[in-house]
Amino acid sequence: MTVIEGPQVEERARKSQGISNDAILNMVTRALRQRQVSGECLVDVGCGAGNLHSHVCSRFSRYVGVDAVQYEGFPAQAEFCRLDLDSGGIPLPDASADLVAAIEVIEHLENPRDFMRKLVRLAKPGGWVVVTTPNQLSLLSLSTLMVKNRFQAFQDIHYPTHLTALLEVDLRRIAAECGLSQIEIEYSCSGRIPLTVWHFPRLMSQLFPRALSENILVIGKRKHSE
Repeated sequence: MTVIEGPQVEERARKSQGISNDAILNMVTRALRQRQVSGECLVDVGCGAGNLHSHVCSRFSRYVGVDAVQYEGFPAQAEFCRLDLDSGGIPLPDASADLVAAIEVIEHLENPRDFMRKLVRLAKPGGWVVVTTPNQLSLLSLSTLMVKNRFQAFQDIHYPTHLTALLEVDLRRIAAECGLSQIEIEYSCSGRIPLTVWHFPRLMSQLFPRALSENILVIGKRKHSE
């Protein structure tokens, strides 16, 4: 594969800071634990600083992080693969991963369906794919849409780092179109109260997860027939 490099690619990648917050990582960990997902190889596409590694390293023998730049603090014991996610295929063998993760990546890309197809190709038959993104249907995001005509995570300050806003229905459709089964949506159960710096109480977020979660994930299993 030809990797497209240059200052614009690196600038876009570094604007994301390469870090996901604990609420997002805990959401992923819960989803894996509930499904007893484990195995030999985890491929973390758009890995940033590799924060997912410490949350899941006990479940996988090998962690491979893929990103446009290698961030400071990337785990020394992990493997790193450099590329531009918008440029083409991921330079790893097809059907090689027990889990393929993309944590807060898909909203940065121009073509989410093509990206999901690449993730699914990396997964072994029967392997899992998990993708997280901002929740456009949260109370905070819908309130921002009503007032500013933009979703919370897609305001002018976020552009061009955040390009593609996806709803739950989009994530379900894309996952199904790309060959995943057992598709489910889960929530971070962490969300900021509009017009404040405070977050909703955890119990309240658990009671109303769609409305009070700032992030969601879609998880699915690659069909054996693919």
